Amino acid sequence: MALLHRATLRPTKIDLLATWLPGRPWYRGSADADLVSRGAYRFDDPAGAVGIETILVGAADGPVHHVPLTYRDAPLNGAEDWLVGTTEHSVLGTRWVYDGCADPVYAAALAHAILAGAGQAEQYFEVDGRRELREPSVTVVASDGGLTDVPPVGAVRSVADDDRTVIGTDSVELVVVRRPGVGVDGGVGAGLSGSWDGQPTSVPLAYARVR
Repeated sequence: MALLHRATLRPTKIDLLATWLPGRPWYRGSADADLVSRGAYRFDDPAGAVGIETILVGAADGPVHHVPLTYRDAPLNGAEDWLVGTTEHSVLGTRWVYDGCADPVYAAALAHAILAGAGQAEQYFEVDGRRELREPSVTVVASDGGLTDVPPVGAVRSVADDDRTVIGTDSVELVVVRRPGVGVDGGVGAGLSGSWDGQPTSVPLAYARVR
């Protein structure tokens, strides 16, 4: 479960991505393109400390880019090269926003979502002491998972950032598809697929395999 706040962000997530995304090797589009969010989905951090959101974003006339983000209340040690930026959250204060592919909390959440077949977290707003369900803008489905005992992921040992970003840990290898729905993307291991407005058929988003 992901508990959300009705809050403002300055700069917004899209503003941060508009500056950061054109510098990625897997980005396709103009550096000054106006980005549009196509939808998003979330995973849950069991410790409740790190926000985990994956945004599907692109220019109106370009491909959709698959961008996992983590939101932290302090810098992540050793992840300076993966910092997207900082933003001021009207409820939580300063948030450090990272490319989730370098964040061990995201890696563990993605592994669990795929290998245990858990998929995405349900999203709720808290309104007057009651929890109000937020309908997802992306439908995510895990396939071929179902492990009852997903191995601990631990530290992220390597990140190979390309059209498919490969995340290496001691126990699991994860692959994040950066431009879903473009071409044929065959992966190794169990998979996570998704569909959204404008993409009615489910396409691969990520893969995981136990080492």
